[in-house]
Parts: sequence; structure tokens; C-alpha cells
Amino acid sequence: MTRPPVRTAPTGAVYFSLLGPLTARLDGHELPLGPRKQRLVLATLLSRPNTPVPVEVLTDAVWPDDPPRTARKNLQVYVSAARTLLGPAGHEGRDRVVHGCGGYLLRIAEGELDTLRFGSLARAGRAAAGRGDLAGAARLLREALDLWEGPPLNDLRDSAGVAEEAGRLEARCLTVYEDWAETEIELGRPAVAVDGLRDLVERHPLRERLRAAWMNSLHQSGRQAEALAVYDDYRQLMARELGLEPSPAMAALYRSMLGRGREARRPAPAREAVGPAAPPACTAAFTGRPGELRELLEVLGCGEERVVVVSGPAGAGKSALALRAAHLLADRFPDGRVRVRVRREDGTARSRAEILAELGRLCGVAGNAAPPGSTASPEGGAGGDRAATAALADAWQEWQARHRALVVLDDVPDEASVRGLLSRSGKCSVLITARGQLAGLAPVHRIALPALADAEALELLGKLIGAGRLRADPGAALRIVRACGGLPLAVEVSGMRLAVLRHLPLAEYADRLDDPSAALDELVAGDVSVRHRIASGWQDLADGDRWVLGRLAGLAEAGGFTLDRATEALGCGERAAIRAVESLIDAGAVTSPAGEVTAHAALYEVPRLLGLYAHEREGV
Repeated sequence: MTRPPVRTAPTGAVYFSLLGPLTARLDGHELPLGPRKQRLVLATLLSRPNTPVPVEVLTDAVWPDDPPRTARKNLQVYVSAARTLLGPAGHEGRDRVVHGCGGYLLRIAEGELDTLRFGSLARAGRAAAGRGDLAGAARLLREALDLWEGPPLNDLRDSAGVAEEAGRLEARCLTVYEDWAETEIELGRPAVAVDGLRDLVERHPLRERLRAAWMNSLHQSGRQAEALAVYDDYRQLMARELGLEPSPAMAALYRSMLGRGREARRPAPAREAVGPAAPPACTAAFTGRPGELRELLEVLGCGEERVVVVSGPAGAGKSALALRAAHLLADRFPDGRVRVRVRREDGTARSRAEILAELGRLCGVAGNAAPPGSTASPEGGAGGDRAATAALADAWQEWQARHRALVVLDDVPDEASVRGLLSRSGKCSVLITARGQLAGLAPVHRIALPALADAEALELLGKLIGAGRLRADPGAALRIVRACGGLPLAVEVSGMRLAVLRHLPLAEYADRLDDPSAALDELVAGDVSVRHRIASGWQDLADGDRWVLGRLAGLAEAGGFTLDRATEALGCGERAAIRAVESLIDAGAVTSPAGEVTAHAALYEVPRLLGLYAHEREGV
């Protein structure tokens, strides 16, 4: 059984909590954290423990709209007060808060911060589950969940930066709760999870994995009629709000409960694993991309190209396109189609050991257990068990050599994440989706997703709000999709929001989206936020690229910028400007002409919503 991490800080050390209101305790006594702005600074530093936090980020958290001229000096005062209050870090007496060229860094040990302990317990629990120690996994995951004292940072959420971090923490909590509930169900203890799952489903009604776990817990507790009613409510909700059907995995779970008393099993996560008898989920709202879809089908269907990279910014519809293609290619891949996400819920890259272990489980590769501690190290675990990871990689290559399957590696952060996973021989094909171009991979076939054409975007919006409402004010509908920059996610969120706000005229909503200061605030529907998705892509960029993007976003408002204007805005030479712009093209943050054209003649563009977010972050 995995030994749990140290529970709290040693005597005489400060223990910080973000999983609820911001608090700090010394030997059990709560410390006064000062005025609100000082607490915002501390919360922002604690949200990125042991990592330099730029002064600009702290400034945005404290003064999101109009920072005073004395903002930097005020920050120094707040940091100095926090340094005095919290004392030194560790037994060596080092400064708790350090200032360097990268910003301010707050030194925190794992036992001193509840979010670090939460992550450690969650990783240990998943590692235990990977080894088959379900009882140990349930205990560790429950211990992680018990750290939560309420909505994270609930006293400081009027700061956009803090609210964004709180949203990420809540997403992590939901995932761990799902892991724990499914583990308890597998252990034959479904009743312990029923009430908590019901409460969470009420707050997150469209989160399918939660609802599937609730169905299973009810069914295995002998409450079959209630379990079936949960599915029926979900089916009606999906049809009413989104115009979609539940995923095939969810429908299969429902059918199993209607069977001859068979015990329902935990379904594969929606859209995660697919095989010959279970094609990938395809949303009814999938629209457009006929050229890209045709190209994908031709390239993968002919069997000559084994690796295809579909790239585009966050929210461009890469995953939807990949799943649509996989669905239509069922007869070409008789040994199955499987999809694995290469990032975790919080946007960080999964280790190679984790990905190989999941591929092994989904495809029945022998020896597919994750090496001990595999969640902690990309090379096979904190204990350095690289030999086990290498053996699993070899087994995966052997499986690919013997089968004709389609492997979808979804949301790949960089080339290193998938090297070693691609087939070296045989007839397997790999379809990769990524925000960046992954220029370091070769040979591959590349498909870059542009913004949706007006007609495609309008068709997508019409599927969500109804063709009649679209026809009633076509001019306003066109303004909406253009304000979304042709980004499929933004168009979908607009449609979902308008489907709920049926009283809202399209023209009024178009006016809101046209306002640069309000557009991203409007693009939220339930727990789906365009800003959060764009923020994930922003975090992928290097610090230098973020600064460059912030400068170029101002030029893009007029419809694009030339190299000469970029050189002027960046205050550098021509060669440096070319490298800076091309770095952003490689990262998927700047678009360039489809045809060949010289660097000086090209008109470059920053997608509108990404440009608005860059304004928020960089204050350009």
C-alpha cells in the first residue's frame, strides 16, 4: 500500500490553505493575513508555489482594471508584510518570499500547503489503483477530498486571476471525486458515494462522468428505477440544452442496466476509448470543416500516411474533427480506434508512463500496469523505474506492429510527449491533435484548422438556437459569429448561452460581444468558459512569446499586421521580429497566409479572442 504524504507542517511551521477561504495557521492558531489586497497577493503566490510569479500577474490580481502608478511600490509593501508575518522557510532560515528577475517566489514545502498535499494524495491514490490496490486508492483519494473546506478561495473570487485559479482547483477536485466514487463502486461499496454524487450532479448537470458514477452507485445499491431515471433526465437535458445525445459509453451503460439483471460496469470515460464495436462519440452539433475532414479521411483511409497532426488554437474543434474522422473510418481499422488525452484536467502534460499504461489497458497490451510512482516522473516514476516504462513501450510497439488500429493522441503539448508512442512498423495510424504545429515531428501529414467560414459558423449557431431564431435576425447572427472570430468553441458557447436566455435578442447579445472589454465575460455557459480554454493555451507559451503576443495583439485589431509593423511594435530588428512572429506561428497563436508569400508581403493575424485575452494579461 502506498504510504501517504506527510499530513501537515512540523511544529513551528506555517500551514496554508486555499481549499476554502484563504487561511494560514501557526501551531494551530490562525494568523491575521492583513488587508484584502495583501491577501490577494498571498493567494496568487500560493497558487503558484515555488514558482516565480511575474509582477504583472500580481498587479492584475490586485488591480484588474486601473492599477495606480504606485502599484509596484505597493506590491513591495504587501510582500514585505507577508515576509514578516510568515517568517523564514524551513530549518535553514531561508527567506520565505524571494524576489528575482522572474518575479516573486514563495517557498512552500509539501506539508505546508493543502493544494500540494491534495495533489500528492491524488497521485498516490491513482498509482495505487494502477497496481490494483483499490482499497488503498479509495483511502488516499478520500483523504485528498477531506482537505476541502468549501469552494476554494471563496473570499477572494471577485479578482479575475484568483477566480481563474479557483476554477482550476474545483476542476481537479471533481476529477478526484469521480476517481474516488468509481473506486468505491468497484470495491462493492456504492452506497457511500450516492449522496455526494447526487449533490455534485445537481451543481454540474452536464458532467457525464459524474452522472455515470451516480447511475452505477444507484444501480448497484438496488435502486435500478432511480438509476434509469438519472439517464432519462440526462438525455432530455442534453437534447433540450445542447441538441445532443449522450455519448455511446453512457448509452451502453444504460442498456446494460436494462439487461437481464447484469451488474453494470463502470463505462469507459466518454470519448476516451473506442473499439470495433464502440465507435467514438460524434456530437450532433459537429458542423463545417468539410475540406479538412475529407483530407483526413483520404490520408488515413489510404493507409500510406501513418501519422497526421491536426493543429489549431484552443477551441478550434480539433478533437471534434478527429473523433468525426475516427467514427467514419471504422471499416478501415478493424482492430479498433482508441483515444487518449495527453494532458491532465489541469492542462499539465501526463507522463509517458501514464499514457502507456492507459493505452495498455484500452488495447489489452500485456504487462500494462503502470510502474510505481509513474504519475510523478515522465520516465517511469519517482523511483526511477525506467526499465518498466521501457518494457511497456516495447510491448506497445509490438502491439502496433501486429494490428491495424487508429490511435488518437488528443491535446498533445509538445513533441516529447508522443515520441516513443508512434508506430515504427505495421499498419497502425496515429492521429495527433495539438495547439502548436509540433514542427519537431517528422515525417507527418499536417492539417491546420483555420477559423470557421461565416456560413459554417452560422450553421453551427443555428443548430444550437434553432433555425427560426437565426432567420429572424440574420444580420445580428452574423455579427455574433464574427465577434467569436469563427472559433467553434466560442460559437458553441454563444449558442448554448442563447439557448438558455431565450428572451435575449440576438442584436443585444451581438452588442455585448462587440465590446472588447466584455466579450470574454459573455462567452460562458455553465461550466464551459472560453476564457479558461484560452488561458490554458496562454500557459503553453514561453514568457517571451507571451510578451510578443501582447504587443502584436494591439496591431491585429485592424484585421492583421505586416512584418514592418511587427518590427516597429517589438522595437527590434527585422530578423528578430521574423523569429518572434514565426515562433508564435509554430505555437498556433498567430496565423499566416495559406499560400507562399514573402515575409514582408504576408499579412499575419492574431485570433480576436486570443488577442483580447492577451490584452487582459499584458495590459497592452
